[in-house]
Amino acid sequence: MREKWQKQMPLMAHIKDHPQSKELEAISTIIDATPTICEKVLQDLNRGKEQPRRTGANGMSADQVLRCAIVKVLFNFTYEELAFHIVDSHSLRWFCRIGIAQEGFQKSTLNSNIKRIGDAAWELINRDLLCYAKDQGIEKGRKIRTDCTCVESNIHPPTDSTLLWDAVRVLTRLILAVLEDYGKVPGFCNHCRRAKRRMLAVMNAKGESQRKAAYIDLLKMTRQVLGYARAAQTVIAIKVGSNPTGLACFEQIQHYAKLTEKVISQTQRRVIDNEKVPAQEKIVSLFEPHTDIIIKDRRETFYGHKICLTGGASNLILDCVIKRGNPADTDLAIPMLDRQKQIYRRYPLKVCFDGGFASKKNLKLAKLRKIKDVCFAKKRGLTETEMCRSEHVYHRLRRFRAGIESGISWLKRCMGLERCTWKGWEAFKSYVWSSIVAANLLTIARVKIAASPS
Repeated sequence: MREKWQKQMPLMAHIKDHPQSKELEAISTIIDATPTICEKVLQDLNRGKEQPRRTGANGMSADQVLRCAIVKVLFNFTYEELAFHIVDSHSLRWFCRIGIAQEGFQKSTLNSNIKRIGDAAWELINRDLLCYAKDQGIEKGRKIRTDCTCVESNIHPPTDSTLLWDAVRVLTRLILAVLEDYGKVPGFCNHCRRAKRRMLAVMNAKGESQRKAAYIDLLKMTRQVLGYARAAQTVIAIKVGSNPTGLACFEQIQHYAKLTEKVISQTQRRVIDNEKVPAQEKIVSLFEPHTDIIIKDRRETFYGHKICLTGGASNLILDCVIKRGNPADTDLAIPMLDRQKQIYRRYPLKVCFDGGFASKKNLKLAKLRKIKDVCFAKKRGLTETEMCRSEHVYHRLRRFRAGIESGISWLKRCMGLERCTWKGWEAFKSYVWSSIVAANLLTIARVKIAASPS
């Protein structure tokens, strides 16, 4: 049985007199003052269930799941660390609504419940917090700043040889599971040791001829293992019947076999045929196939996803868009402004953008939306008086824009936004939004603490 929140609060130790404990107390007050937040969490927790049960053991309430997710982000805990600290710390036990007599929750329980909160729910929670901040006079959304950054996926640096080696070892592991459960796979031979040697030979080759010879042999072995995987699927189909798609092993082999075909194709084209493969056609990880290649200012290459953030004068993150591919910043400026109208039902009066967003078309479209001052950090052929009412206003907004850089740095250093550790595209979006919600809760709490009399 799952509740939105506990109807009767358990006996709990009082929160300690410490700066971090005061922040947790302020965050708790904000959550209690915004009951719609827990409703959105409860909807996701009950998603996929025909009707919530009213019997059985009490599961985590929606309020507890939300609070544990926030603690995980704020303190950068793993699930194992989270399970320990929410019962070991008096302040975290109080914040997560765990009574003195309660044992807490296992790491698997915390993992399964927190992961059920989708990115759409996190985004709606963030908008509820923005409404709260507006009512409290903390953020009105009249002056905003927008910039893009990259959040990396949790993958190793990709090379063609390591991707082929990943394909060989993963498919071999699945084939061995088929051998154990369903019997012999025709012609199967374990090539893992040989494939690993060829992968290392590619990495340590002293010349192009040695490297290419090692690649040719590695490709040959990968194609053989792919053939074994297809044979294993046939074995499963014969043993189970005409429709084996519901079996986890069959679906995993099918999933990784398709990715292996792509890896073989791109390696053949790049290494053997000396062909340039477009970034959108490449695969850089078997385990996070959604990962994009992001080249930043022709200097650095990141493997993850591009996100576009909009911040306010209060340092709250007002909006976030997680993009597939590597779209140009100039294509994101106007959509981000339109999203501000969806949030606040009006456009801001002053907006600041990084230099990559600058274009005459974007300036014209922003002015048509009755935005008085539009500041691009780089002018790109535009004059200061075209963008703003005066040069003084332009320079003030340009200095104001720099604040989004510190905000992004803080999110990456303290909220785990440098690298997403959750697996899958949907989980990636949820991870980013959970970090933003936790950061906004902490920002609002600190403003409330600073404004309250000592």
